[in-house]
Amino acid sequence: MTTQKLSFPENFWWGSAWSAEQAEGRGETGKAETVWERWYAEQPYRFYNRIDSSITTDHIHRYKEDVKLMKETGHNSFRVSISWARMFPEDGVGAVNPKAIAFYRDLFTEMNKAGIKVFANLYHFDMPAKLQDKGGWESREVVNAYVHFADTCFKEFGDLVFHWFTFNEPLGPILGSYLEDFHYPNLIDFKRGAQAAFFTILAHAKAIEAFKTHGLESKIGVILNLSPTFPRSQNPADVKAAEIADLFYTRSFLDPMVKGTFPSVLIDLLKTYDQLPDYCEEDLQTIHEHTAQILGLNYYEPRRVKARSCAVNPDSPFLPEWFFENHIMPGRRMNEYRGWEIYERGIYDLCMDIKENYGNIEAFISENGMGVANEERFMDETGQVIDDYRIEYIKDHLAYLWKAIEEGCNIKGYHLWTFIDCWSWINSYKNRYGLVSLDLPTQRRTIKKSGEFYKKLSDENGFEYEVDWLV
Repeated sequence: MTTQKLSFPENFWWGSAWSAEQAEGRGETGKAETVWERWYAEQPYRFYNRIDSSITTDHIHRYKEDVKLMKETGHNSFRVSISWARMFPEDGVGAVNPKAIAFYRDLFTEMNKAGIKVFANLYHFDMPAKLQDKGGWESREVVNAYVHFADTCFKEFGDLVFHWFTFNEPLGPILGSYLEDFHYPNLIDFKRGAQAAFFTILAHAKAIEAFKTHGLESKIGVILNLSPTFPRSQNPADVKAAEIADLFYTRSFLDPMVKGTFPSVLIDLLKTYDQLPDYCEEDLQTIHEHTAQILGLNYYEPRRVKARSCAVNPDSPFLPEWFFENHIMPGRRMNEYRGWEIYERGIYDLCMDIKENYGNIEAFISENGMGVANEERFMDETGQVIDDYRIEYIKDHLAYLWKAIEEGCNIKGYHLWTFIDCWSWINSYKNRYGLVSLDLPTQRRTIKKSGEFYKKLSDENGFEYEVDWLV
């Protein structure tokens, strides 16, 4: 076998990411109820071990300690989200909260002093509950409230933030809230989901429009969860199924948010089934004129599909699965804890798609990671998690990322999910993803073996790798 040093470009962004709802805890600053807090109050049994987001990693009280841990694990950049509910604690609008401003300014200042670039995301699934009552992303009123929130953040934190992002995985709340029952308010209604998706894209564009008025040196973009879509075979029926799945799950947000236009084939399909949202020409013009300047790519697994093997029940709700079925590829390698396929080359395929079809826009891997249950099994006598499986996972994906960069992809960094084990929505702490382990009752943080590896990786801006199979 041939071992080679895989070196990354100068000033490569090494870091990780998490969100306000998953890490901060409620704290004492004042905070509106979020949809997650409401859902937990209504259906606590839907959450693993009935653990809510009231404390999580308690980052709001421990951020100085956490910034030190960022440095100890090799971070030169880190993505946070800014809590809309904390910034506007009445109901997501109204008066801005000076205690929230003070907290985020303190956190961002601490990060900058430590040489850690602040990547600030404005929305990570945490809608204020009272705005959800007004229709959530189905409502123009909520779009306007979001733009006001975003504009306030640009004004208050623009001097401290390196790059901005309008949304993390905007497809997630659409799937979870309207199609797949894993986000509040747990509806099954594609057309309402299409409306929410359209207004999310409009909110992205309007936030970028507001950003441009501030004259900041930073860039603004969006973070999308993207999976390359593979047909079961080259049979025309399988290929067609994959094309339609890709339209729904990839191009639906990627095209308008980066190119400023919607795929015509998707428009025609939704029109045929009477699933188009309401909009006006001014909306389309705004979306066309205000697109992402930088793109975050969240990659975890590929999407594999095949032609449907049976007819659709015409009385069932309209869903993307009317046009394809998921394909379980024989021999696939799995993360058995999360139920996701591990396919390292997919990160290369994704980057090449962005290079070839989206103008090679400046981009970075904004999430990639491996969740594992019961990691205490892998603790040594000192209490450190010896997570060689996570180190192997990171190396294998980075090798294909290196290959993509060598072939001209405009990739500027790699952020792992996540920094310290954090609360993971309805899965709570079932699976752990962090470079740093968390003992939830004591809040004790301990750097895992992967955290030590990540520091060395960042310091050396690369790693040794057996490249024979890198094809």
